[in-house]
Amino acid sequence: MEHIETITVRQALPMVFAGQSFPHSRVWLSELTLHRGDLYKIEAASGGGKSSLCAYIYGSREDYQGEILFNNEDIRTFDIARWQEIRRKHLAYLPQDLSLFPELTAIENIQLKNRLTDFATESEILGWLRRLGIEFRANFPCGRMSIGQQQRVAIVRAICQPFDFILLDEPVSHLDSENNLIAASLIEEIASRQNAAVISTSVGNPLALSAPISLPL
Repeated sequence: MEHIETITVRQALPMVFAGQSFPHSRVWLSELTLHRGDLYKIEAASGGGKSSLCAYIYGSREDYQGEILFNNEDIRTFDIARWQEIRRKHLAYLPQDLSLFPELTAIENIQLKNRLTDFATESEILGWLRRLGIEFRANFPCGRMSIGQQQRVAIVRAICQPFDFILLDEPVSHLDSENNLIAASLIEEIASRQNAAVISTSVGNPLALSAPISLPL
């Protein structure tokens, strides 16, 4: 697979929602195709399935009905080796729980991924941390940082790889408007270099993307 050009969500629904109707949803029990290079904002109330959708697309959960297709190929047919390639080269993911190692420093958490992808130089990583206002925390344990600082570390870690799509689950929920704008600008810049799509979820403090396509759940 050279690139993931499209992700199609077809008549999908979390199994926990089975039997419910979603007349206004652009995603559940519908057919939606996401295109590489576009910006998407997925909004819903808490419990609406935003994190589930991200996990389904990333292949870490399969408790849904319907289909999810990459380039018209059902992801349920992918084996472990295929998923490893996809997650290394095509699909980046920032989960809501951040999944940082609290005892490791910011730079150590980021380098755990960057050593696998060899995507960014150390000076680029430090430049991104500086741009996000947390370079002074580079050698500080993540477990002793504020949630907003941890979110910015996790954003840098997420972009340290090639990708066609990046999934960001409530990435700026603890950031103020100024830092939200800075984070969005950095993410868009890295995505644009790769003609990649950004898919960001929110319950009320959306990532400040420029003219995103809104997809209510």
